[in-house]
Amino acid sequence: MTRTKPSALAHAGHPLDPLSEAEVALTSEILQRVKKLGPDARFTHVQLEEPAKSDVLGWKPGAGLARRAAATLFDCKTGATHVATVDLESESVTQWREYSTKAHPYGQPPITIEEVFKVGDIVKADADWRRAMKRRGLDDKEIELVQVDPFSAGYFDREVEKGRRLVSAVSYWRRNPKDNGYAHPIEGVVALVDLIENRIVHLVDEPDVIPIPKTSRNYDRASIPQTRNDVRPLDVVQKDGPSFTVDGWKVSWQNWSFRVGWTAREGLVLHQISFRDGGLERPIIYRASVTDMIVPYADPTANHFWKCAFDAGEYGLGKLANALELGCDCLGHIHYFDVPVADDYGKPGVMKNAICLHEEDCGILWKHYEFRNETFEVRRSRRLVISFFTTVGNYDYGFFWYFYQDGTIQLEVKLTGIIQTAAIAAGKDYPWGGMVAENLGGPTHQHFFNARLHMMLDGEANTVTEHEFRPRPWGTDNPYGNVFDVTARTLSRERDAAREADGRTGRYWKISNPNRKNSVGGPTAYKLIAHSAPTMLAQEGCYMTSRGGFATKHIWVTRYAPDERYASGEFPNQHAGGDGLPKYVAQNRAIENQDIVVWHSFGATHVCRPEDFPVMPVEYVGFTLKPNGFFAENPAMDLPPDRNAASRDNRDKNSCCG
Repeated sequence: MTRTKPSALAHAGHPLDPLSEAEVALTSEILQRVKKLGPDARFTHVQLEEPAKSDVLGWKPGAGLARRAAATLFDCKTGATHVATVDLESESVTQWREYSTKAHPYGQPPITIEEVFKVGDIVKADADWRRAMKRRGLDDKEIELVQVDPFSAGYFDREVEKGRRLVSAVSYWRRNPKDNGYAHPIEGVVALVDLIENRIVHLVDEPDVIPIPKTSRNYDRASIPQTRNDVRPLDVVQKDGPSFTVDGWKVSWQNWSFRVGWTAREGLVLHQISFRDGGLERPIIYRASVTDMIVPYADPTANHFWKCAFDAGEYGLGKLANALELGCDCLGHIHYFDVPVADDYGKPGVMKNAICLHEEDCGILWKHYEFRNETFEVRRSRRLVISFFTTVGNYDYGFFWYFYQDGTIQLEVKLTGIIQTAAIAAGKDYPWGGMVAENLGGPTHQHFFNARLHMMLDGEANTVTEHEFRPRPWGTDNPYGNVFDVTARTLSRERDAAREADGRTGRYWKISNPNRKNSVGGPTAYKLIAHSAPTMLAQEGCYMTSRGGFATKHIWVTRYAPDERYASGEFPNQHAGGDGLPKYVAQNRAIENQDIVVWHSFGATHVCRPEDFPVMPVEYVGFTLKPNGFFAENPAMDLPPDRNAASRDNRDKNSCCG
């Protein structure tokens, strides 16, 4: 093997820049050499080991730059799992920690892409599974066309699953390889597959056979030959180029700046988000990402009761990211970020067009018409968008961070793709969800995301307060009954800060810096606006709830600890539960005027409908952070007036506006 010398890895960038291809290659080579890894070693990720926050904040351009890589790997023949840290300058392995997958509470590394593809071969080679297919009327040729979906197995305290590396596999009939298998679920057959032993260790084959729905519901271009002919082009043109600048992994746009990062689990990470206020660069968030997802299903039948995917921790939002296409996923003048990554074998590669950066119009920002003196002023809102899309099995998720000219930050997650389906016998109702087509149901389920916001609002010591609107009782201080109050409560310790949104009282939270005064004498602050959607609806004591405890509350606040990185813990795959945020907050550390992390769980409860099939229109979920006493006035007052020269009055095809 030709070794990459450290001198070839001279890094003139920033401590938070993602690993380069050469650094990924060197990390793998060092681990192979030092730990004498054989051909059975599999890597779930190789990425930057982020330096300590104090080192990053103290770093100056041109200063020395320690580069370390983090890797998680396992042996595909034995299942032995290790977490490693590699010092790229000294070419040494500075940490080699074995993670026990055999002892309670168990847990496994994420499922690899190699494993996703081999499950179908394992299942189709099993004689009992093939007999189950033949009981449902399939011949050998049809069996070879069956789509086998590996799905994370979860944990249910069954002896067969303890200490094993598993996936559950469900099957779908297909007329041909391009057929949409989700229109044809094969009900009553579930294979529990051991990925180390490469065999089915438990097979469900229910005696009552539900006929396979055979109506095709395809969505590829060839299946929809007749499309609308009244859609004219809508172009986004920036003839002078974009307003943003990109320097390596740093983005600057008007008053905003931040650094772009990437991990296999989280996908897009934003570092050191700040806003230039006058001549002062004011920090807001040190690190922001989505660390976890959970999708629990509400159908108790054999094909579905165990479905509870942790899409980030069990698969990897970054690992399964899409290569975005110009003119399709984003419109306008696009800057794409290509991301260096490692494959399952530790080999380097580049994920092309993984991250999209662009600007878009967002309606009116501010406007007033003063009729008394004919003063008319209007400014349009423009926002900077940085995003990526990932496909985890049947669902597709887009993660869009928006930065607005008035200092607002928004995260919007776009849910689309194909729903899980269930075959329903003719004439029967489907009590566990909604009917989406004849003999086809969609199980009711929930989608929860958790955003981890390591706050740094005007400095490293921040406080969270909770606020609600309350009507004031009639009295001498409310003689007309019109007065209402805004309550304020400081969240002083971690157990105080596991909270739910409440739409009835308009509950919201402020992150403030009590050490900095704003223009009216209060602490500088941002407001987190959360939607009061349901939290986890599975019962307390259910394994879904114990494994995905982060989804039982909308807001959590913890004292920053470098090893508390994920809302569900480090290894949620097949974990018995109790890790992550409930474990972190059990320490009940003080969080007032401290270095804190705000964790926000948000999502949607999805009762499927016919309109969700064959491909679901985008559903939007997310949250907003708005300045609340952070600025002395509307920070977008200095925007220049603009009249869009490309706009047209449809009544006059030749006239421009005005």
